[in-house]
Amino acid sequence: MIATIEGRLVKLDADSALVQVGAVGYEVMLPGYCVDMLSGKVGSEISLCTMEYYEGSALGGNMIPRMVGFLSAGERDFFRKYTSVKGIGIKKGLRSLSIPIATIAAAIEDGDNKVLMSLPSVGKRMAQQIIAELKGKLEAFAIGAEAAGAMEAKFKPFQAEALEILIAWGEKRLEAMELIELASERHPDADSAEALVPLVYRLKQGVEV
Repeated sequence: MIATIEGRLVKLDADSALVQVGAVGYEVMLPGYCVDMLSGKVGSEISLCTMEYYEGSALGGNMIPRMVGFLSAGERDFFRKYTSVKGIGIKKGLRSLSIPIATIAAAIEDGDNKVLMSLPSVGKRMAQQIIAELKGKLEAFAIGAEAAGAMEAKFKPFQAEALEILIAWGEKRLEAMELIELASERHPDADSAEALVPLVYRLKQGVEV
């Protein structure tokens, strides 16, 4: 099974991406929030954590292999739990994930029907079903949702751009935000995403900056 894929983002559609890896182009299905995060990254190198499944009916003899991509392994783990809910398959699950996973996980843990009902393809009954089956199981995915939102709201445009680059390269959102904040404090002269991203990686690697 292919667990990660790294290559150049050649094309980005409403629900999928074409990633060029050497001479091979992979079509990767994406949830809505991933499409938003990768917007503007066409032509850039990206990294996705992936999972595979077969679409179709074995009885009909027409099983089509599909690949689904996420920005981190944690998001992929969340998706596996999310699609374990009765009535949520792969396609419906992808369509419904239109906002960051931490926000959705926090809504489930809080029993917030309204947030879940705002998701595409999720009505009142499905929202109740999701909460009933998953509440109490998603604390790790919900941690930091509010703090991350407050921190990101304070970011300058170039910091927000650096954040999306780091997420597209597989970094966790909250950790990337904390590193961006620290790098900006130590290097106030870094005023572009191109200057900030290398500083973040130097911090992460423990190199004094």
